[in-house]
Amino acid sequence: MAAARCLRWGLSRAEAWLLPPPTRCCHRALHRQVEGTEFRSAYSLDKLYPESRGADTAWRVPGDAKQGNDDIPVDRLTISYCRSSGPGGQNVNKVNSKAEVRFHLASADWIAEPVRQKMALTVNRQPCSPHNPSVTSKLIFAEFWFCLCPPQHKNKINRAGELILTSECSRYQFRNLADCLQKIRDMIAEASQPATEPSKEDAALQKLRIENMNRERLRKKRINSAIKTSRRVDTD
Repeated sequence: MAAARCLRWGLSRAEAWLLPPPTRCCHRALHRQVEGTEFRSAYSLDKLYPESRGADTAWRVPGDAKQGNDDIPVDRLTISYCRSSGPGGQNVNKVNSKAEVRFHLASADWIAEPVRQKMALTVNRQPCSPHNPSVTSKLIFAEFWFCLCPPQHKNKINRAGELILTSECSRYQFRNLADCLQKIRDMIAEASQPATEPSKEDAALQKLRIENMNRERLRKKRINSAIKTSRRVDTD
């Protein structure tokens, strides 16, 4: 019995030395990274904006490249990231997923001058005061407020003249950056549209609305004045 056990032990030791080593798993060979290549997602910036990438830096437009209508030079933008209050759970408390893109609008020569002027007017146009007696300013406010100053474009230029756009719609940083760039494209496309003049019927309707607005404003002022007058105490 002891001899058989010793014989079995000797054969197992000899098998380990005589048999060839096991071949490597084929899956490892398939997943092995080829030298000089790397995986890039479909949402990577070089695939989303291939014309904005140069050879000298990661994001630089080549000097001899012609600027397309919807091509944004990323190297002319100031990109930063911070904590997000959007979707992502606890991930947004640990990762700077919110994207902020800003650039100086007046010196952005990659945008046509008329488009830049219209973008500045669209972004920072303030409503005319209803207390202003000028009928022209009231007409401008009533007719062009909703077409020239959408709520999502209000007050996005700071005192330094920089147009600031932010996005936190996704938990992924690169998607938020792509959303900011898409917002710039949409603003340029919107400002490139020719302005439409209102018809006579629309102008008459807007004038009627202005008169009703002023009438209602004066009525509320008279009511407030009467309330304050009734609160006064006659000391005589």
